[in-house]
Amino acid sequence: MTESTFDLAVIGGGINGAGIARDAAGRGLSVLLVEQHDLAAHTSSASSKMIHGGLRYLEHYEFGLVRKALQEREVLLAAAPHIIRPLRVVMPHDAGQRPAWLIRLGLFLYDHLARSARLPGSGGVDFRRHPAGAGLRPAFSRGFVYSDAWVQDARLVVLNAVDARERGAHIATRTALIGARRTADAWSLDLRAADGAACSVQARLVVNAAGPWVGTLLGGPLGVAARHTLRLVKGSHIVLPRLFDHDFGYLFQNPDGRVVFALPFEERFTLIGTTDVDYHGDPAQAAISAEEIDYLCGTVNRYLARTVTPAQVVWTFAGVRPLLDDATSNAARVTRDYRLDLDQAGAAVLSVFGGKLTTYRKLAEQAVDHIAPLLGGGAAWTAGVPLPGGDLEDGDPAAFEARLRRERPWLAPPLARRLAGSYGTRALRILDGIDSAAALGAPVVADLYPCELNYLVREEFARTAEDILWRRTRLGLSAPPDAAARLDVWLAGVGVGAVQAAKTV
Repeated sequence: MTESTFDLAVIGGGINGAGIARDAAGRGLSVLLVEQHDLAAHTSSASSKMIHGGLRYLEHYEFGLVRKALQEREVLLAAAPHIIRPLRVVMPHDAGQRPAWLIRLGLFLYDHLARSARLPGSGGVDFRRHPAGAGLRPAFSRGFVYSDAWVQDARLVVLNAVDARERGAHIATRTALIGARRTADAWSLDLRAADGAACSVQARLVVNAAGPWVGTLLGGPLGVAARHTLRLVKGSHIVLPRLFDHDFGYLFQNPDGRVVFALPFEERFTLIGTTDVDYHGDPAQAAISAEEIDYLCGTVNRYLARTVTPAQVVWTFAGVRPLLDDATSNAARVTRDYRLDLDQAGAAVLSVFGGKLTTYRKLAEQAVDHIAPLLGGGAAWTAGVPLPGGDLEDGDPAAFEARLRRERPWLAPPLARRLAGSYGTRALRILDGIDSAAALGAPVVADLYPCELNYLVREEFARTAEDILWRRTRLGLSAPPDAAARLDVWLAGVGVGAVQAAKTV
């Protein structure tokens, strides 16, 4: 790291921290983002992979949050059409659950709280004629359909960090904040990298965007009393071989009042989640329980004709949501809204409590607006600017994929589809200088070629096989058992640390 003094140090490389770093860097502030592990290593890569308004939040009268989220859904669809796609969701009607009139009212509000120019509205469905009815139990003949969006959540975080760096921010992954000293007008922060290297930097202001660790950071290195409380709620998911042959998602209602999604995932799989369980312990160690697996399988089996069992689960993941504690007894009813708290008893620290993936950009904008009077900088700008790779002509990912295949007919169709759908126009950078299948070479593992791996190391902060197989891509689902070990050998051979260090300086 060549600089040692910054306007702003953001602690936490999840979606909120990366979004704040991007916004602030784009306003001309000097920014350092510090993340103790990999970008999106925890909560931000353990979501249900949806950009949505939160239909069920209407039951809790959170109309403002739903409206804000629906507005942001529209902004994000325009900013990242390569990694955020429209999704039609069907909801089989169970007469023993919410009445039809209540669902129709909720969907009417969902359609009208924030108008969408990109997504069709809601409606009724006759499952005897609709493709989504083929996999349902015969008891479910009617239901509803509405629109939301699907997202590659970890890539959303990474692209915000990439854009932040391209606008001048310094991104320090696998770096922990181990100490801090506060004066009237600056923070002195002690950092330690994973290899043991230590350094100290100065920052005029600290943003505490540590997610589940926001309170730990305040009471620990920062030495600041927390004025709000987080409620840690674990959400777990399971992944099974694909359970249906269409591209619709399902929303299933449970007798306990919760809802569970079953979504098409990575072409050959189905993602099912989520649970809401109060969590106590280290958020980094969160894992699904056998009871949660049974709960999710049981929900699916109430609706789908094809029975699923825990033995069919091919992957699980769990994340801890740092929700703003509103004293609600039911974890599923805790608000998903956020609060920004600015402490100015000396050099300022802004702490982020709560939030959700869909509203991260608005949260980041409001956070930087909040601190702008202290630091200066330009006006808000992110609402109309695409994320890296999102500058597709007419915002059409299918047209870009067709162009990629037309201009490079030697690309295997599955590879062209994956590159276009993960990197957008940045796929052209990955393939720069490669003009044939022979020049592409042999894959290192799975569907990963050296050109893509070099790009991920150089441009996207990837350091390990896990970073690549489970966050930059989801190829861990289909890779052979020895893929991670082979990939780590390759990464060691190219000197991943040196490549990243050279890029960071």
